[in-house]
Amino acid sequence: VQLQASGGGLVQTGGSLRLSCVASGRTFSIFSNSVMGWFRQAPGKERDFVAAISWSGSTVYGDSVKGRFTISRDKAKNTVYLQMNSLKPEDTAVYYCAAAPIFTHDLLQYNYWGQGTQVTVSS
Repeated sequence: VQLQASGGGLVQTGGSLRLSCVASGRTFSIFSNSVMGWFRQAPGKERDFVAAISWSGSTVYGDSVKGRFTISRDKAKNTVYLQMNSLKPEDTAVYYCAAAPIFTHDLLQYNYWGQGTQVTVSS
């Protein structure tokens, strides 16, 4: 199973980006029944939880992104999205998508990871 994240880039404060994560390989059992999450890691900091979505569409967000970010998934396309609005310089990080068997914000429970995509928000 491979997760391929894309959509990162450079944006000004207040701008928007949409990240995508496409699952390939043995996608049916992994993607359709898994929780999909987004995490981010800024230089010199730990990897932090951003958002997760269950197979049924339930969502949970980290406190710092609530009201600004939206996670969604398209099972037909084996893709999960992260719509990021009202971006701030502190959102600058490498963003990773991941899959887990349970609905959680705990990164240790995520056993499949994408390669990451850089998001840079200029002030």
